[in-house]
Amino acid sequence: MKTKTVALTTTLTLLCSIALSDSTTPVRSPVYTDEGRLVLPEDYREWVYLSSGFDMAYSPLAMSGHHMFDNVFVEPGAYKAFLATGTWPDKTMLVLEVRGAQDKGSINKTGHYQSTDVMGREVHLKDTTRFPEGWAFFGFESTKPAKMTPRTADCYSCHKDHAAVDNTFVQFYPTLLPIATAKDTLSPAYKAESAARN
Repeated sequence: MKTKTVALTTTLTLLCSIALSDSTTPVRSPVYTDEGRLVLPEDYREWVYLSSGFDMAYSPLAMSGHHMFDNVFVEPGAYKAFLATGTWPDKTMLVLEVRGAQDKGSINKTGHYQSTDVMGREVHLKDTTRFPEGWAFFGFESTKPAKMTPRTADCYSCHKDHAAVDNTFVQFYPTLLPIATAKDTLSPAYKAESAARN
């Protein structure tokens, strides 16, 4: 009996230490050039996949006649922090990857699927030591380091006015919205918009 108790205690201690180490995964810091350009994380497709959108845009005219998919990935340490807190830690990086939509390929006759060509990438980054406003956007036309998107761009005001959690569109991430709801980290603006729709 004593041996079983010791074995059970040892197993539980090991499992707890694994769980604790998993929940404290460090958030990877962004890399900037000397000119302040952001280096695109090359391994972003190995990060945590959050969602894909189809023909999502700020303006109804933005994608007229041209279908697009967007895929969102988040750095794993930031993801684990969100699971624990319902909000994003400093240095969070989310990558939006845009691909064209194709149809009538191979055996597909009616649906849409993603093309192999990446049409663009954008990084939404929280770095409070570098940006007084907290968050910044960087648009990548290639894999070369990118300049910060100017603060006059519509993406800043849109995220500020409509983001569900901490300047991010968690409302479009089906695995994270329930967490933010349970932890009560949804923004007042998003709660008001949701109430108005219902």
